[in-house]
Amino acid sequence: MATVDTAPFGPKVSAPEPHPTTLIGSVQRAMRLLESVARHGHGAPAKQLAREAGLALPTAYHLLRTLVHEGYLRREKGLFFLGEAAVRLSLSGAQQKRRSTIADALGTWRDSIGAPIYYAVYRGGEIEVQCVADTPGNPAVQEWADFRETGHAHAVGQCLLSQLDTEGRRDHLDRYPVRSVTPYTVRDDQTLIRRLESTKRMQPVIERQEYALGTVCAAIPLTLGSTAATVALSMPSHQADRLLPAVRRLQIEIDTLLGAGSVSISI
Repeated sequence: MATVDTAPFGPKVSAPEPHPTTLIGSVQRAMRLLESVARHGHGAPAKQLAREAGLALPTAYHLLRTLVHEGYLRREKGLFFLGEAAVRLSLSGAQQKRRSTIADALGTWRDSIGAPIYYAVYRGGEIEVQCVADTPGNPAVQEWADFRETGHAHAVGQCLLSQLDTEGRRDHLDRYPVRSVTPYTVRDDQTLIRRLESTKRMQPVIERQEYALGTVCAAIPLTLGSTAATVALSMPSHQADRLLPAVRRLQIEIDTLLGAGSVSISI
């Protein structure tokens, strides 16, 4: 997206680089120790870590004790390993990378297909739309009725519910009963369940104006392990003739991405 430069005319002055004296040396030394520990999956003693980090042994001991106290390292039989706090940071970074990869993929599909693209999962008994890629010219469906409570009405929810077992599906509908959202919404639990049970494995779910009037949607199931997920698209109902070709194209794109092993759906 283009940005507007509101700064006065004239030569731009870059922000100065941090002066070495403004940097916190103890933090730098602690980070070097963490990096050294991370290189040793079977642990390493303080003397080796101090040598690799270029630190005096007393300084290294002081920093190592601090890092152990804060949970970034743990010590076993004289060896230092990464602690739970450091592992959490690593997992968070990996999760952010997966999210970025998925967001990039959705953006590419949005541009090539010319429709908003959605990514959602079923987790902890709830429908979670985790990423949406749209444009002002092709905006996403407005959430005018709580998306979690109306899973029976929209393609994303129906696709996720179709991947659950009988018990999981019943539990969801007990908490979020079927109700009319538009004149086209399914009317009762049994009708919905019959529809979900008739959905073939990996078959896209098509929904026409059941959640939002003037909108048609399709959701493609993704089931890897125990995670139920879906990638979906929507478009105005007057473009309904584009829906099925767009779904087929999206299926090809998803198969290509997953086949390359470049992204995990668990985010």
